[in-house]
Amino acid sequence: MTAQKANQTGVSHEGRIGVLGDKPAEDVPFAVKSYNSALILNQQPQTLGQVLENDPSVRTSYGFGNAAEQFVIRGFALAGDDIGFDGLYGITPRQLIAPELYESVQVLNGSSAFLNGAAPGGTGIGGSVNLIPKRAGAKPLTRLTANYTSSEHFGGSFDFARRFGSGGEWGVRINGAARRGDVGIDDEFRSAYLLGGAIDYDSGPLRLSLDLAYQKVRVNQLRPKLTLPAAITVIPRVPDAKTNYGQPYYFTNLRDIYGQFRAEHDLSDNAMVYAALGARDGSEDGFYSTLSLLNATTGAASVSGSRIPRTDNNEAAQAGIRVKLASGGITHEFNFGGSMNWLVNRNAFEFYAISSGTNKIYNPVVVPRPSTITSRGGNMADPFPISRTRLLSTFASDTIGILDDRILLTAGLRLQQIHVKTYAASAIPARNIPAGGLSAEYRKDAITPVVGLVVKPVDGVSLYANRIEALVQGAQAPAVSGGFNIINVGEVLPPYKSTQYEVGGKLTLSKVTASLSFFTTDRATQILELVPAPPANSARFVASGLQRNRGIELSIQAEPIEGLRIITGGSVIDSELRRQTNGLNEGNKVAGVPDYLVNGNVEWDLPFIPALTLTGRVVHTGEQQANNANTLHLPSWTRLDLGARYVALIGDNPLTLRFSVDNVANKRYWATAFDSSRPDLLQGAPRTYKLSASIDL
Repeated sequence: MTAQKANQTGVSHEGRIGVLGDKPAEDVPFAVKSYNSALILNQQPQTLGQVLENDPSVRTSYGFGNAAEQFVIRGFALAGDDIGFDGLYGITPRQLIAPELYESVQVLNGSSAFLNGAAPGGTGIGGSVNLIPKRAGAKPLTRLTANYTSSEHFGGSFDFARRFGSGGEWGVRINGAARRGDVGIDDEFRSAYLLGGAIDYDSGPLRLSLDLAYQKVRVNQLRPKLTLPAAITVIPRVPDAKTNYGQPYYFTNLRDIYGQFRAEHDLSDNAMVYAALGARDGSEDGFYSTLSLLNATTGAASVSGSRIPRTDNNEAAQAGIRVKLASGGITHEFNFGGSMNWLVNRNAFEFYAISSGTNKIYNPVVVPRPSTITSRGGNMADPFPISRTRLLSTFASDTIGILDDRILLTAGLRLQQIHVKTYAASAIPARNIPAGGLSAEYRKDAITPVVGLVVKPVDGVSLYANRIEALVQGAQAPAVSGGFNIINVGEVLPPYKSTQYEVGGKLTLSKVTASLSFFTTDRATQILELVPAPPANSARFVASGLQRNRGIELSIQAEPIEGLRIITGGSVIDSELRRQTNGLNEGNKVAGVPDYLVNGNVEWDLPFIPALTLTGRVVHTGEQQANNANTLHLPSWTRLDLGARYVALIGDNPLTLRFSVDNVANKRYWATAFDSSRPDLLQGAPRTYKLSASIDL
């Protein structure tokens, strides 16, 4: 029974609230959730996106032509570049993140420019995700796990943790995983090799930790997204759930080494200084491809391709001080500090003409690999820097508490600077710039404030409101866009600010935890502003457009009767385009943003069969537009997952057996149409069987 309880899938409403530190949910004016390591172990996800399937505010898409997961939170993109690692940006792997190395996955719904700083990848307007690495706990751990995923994907993992010293002040944790083979989609191969290690010291006022990780991931014959050209006026019927219209020569190869060192020191009972340093060395290579539909009836599609080797060398640093004071029944928690990110991206590219063959999404065929180069840049054998980015910020905040902290008012400012240098992938003779030479430089400052209020009228109830902003780098005016003559070609726009207003409430009782929030977020978007200056049809590239997302979110965790646990929630989003060029698409819904999302997870410890737990999950996504013109839309879809786990004792060692089926009905559906610039359809995964066995020694 003890082992069964330890295996319970969990979601908590607490986490690391950026520079404010670890906080219980009822004390912060933001919506936050944490998915624990038991959920990761029980559900056997292979990617971070499969963990976030549990969240009713998040859906997952892919990048353009590759396997990179892109998350949609509150209707806005969150790129893999902008996932946090224990509060640091730029450290986690960029395209795909294997979840086995992490103790929890924390989701903060809403903008976070003050809390986390500007995300280096320019996303995260609707929310952020933070990964907490595994460290040794109070109890020793030695766990071995073997797993299988249909159709031919096998793997195993280990997890070892111990504390040493007279008071257990030293901790060591080492864990790793290896898995490879075909997944549920026909001929799609994935492999992952992971190793993580942590050493921590916790004694008296000083706490130190060192976290290191290695990840190597490969994907062969990825089933890509399907691009819908303007000539396509209907959504094609969905192919069989297992059908793979990817080509055998598609591949993605990723390798990352990353980690951090963190130190905290209590100056007194009410003051703490902290610092963190992190770094990542990453490399990527792949033959990426887009599949463009030619005929919605026959499923004929063209195949293009690109080869993009890339390396990243990133560093991050953060330091600060938190001080708590009390006088006259009023408390203050002051927070001062700063952060820096240095990111160097080296890449090269070759883009190829459309293949001479034609693929078919309903009856796929192998077409010749595209080989005619249409454009090339950089050194394919040894990529040189294409961009160097530095993000610098300083922050200060004060949380004022009155009436025994039943009212908490937080106010803060973060001064941020975005400094980007870009380099020519190929020589630019007109400007006398050689290949690899500096072609543009961008240095802009911005101030991002936050104001938040928490009121706790009675025990277990917390009401909150916030005003907070997001900040991303401004875009550069293109040479050509929509047939207009751009009069400010090359101009880099100031950083885009997005403003969020949110009100909500949280309920925390012994058997029920719930949160409800109402939000609105305005995001500036680039548009073309018509000008009368010659030549005719001239326009200025400006950030005067607007995307307004308004919504409601509900999340509930409850145990209505002993052994029956429910994790459920939903969100409703109204996403609207405003102030568009020439009024085009004015008032329309944003492509890929569903009208509503609903998730429900259930676990039931059967009282009449000790140690057996039945599990179920429903994921429902409402209707979504497939283009900003709103002439195409995807119908709503529902997926059902079922499973069971059983805990047996082998001597004194608990053995946990798990079996689950994702997409029980083998539902075929277009999961999302979300993309930053074009109508792209991502097909949902087919029925997938999962088996695993874990023994704690």
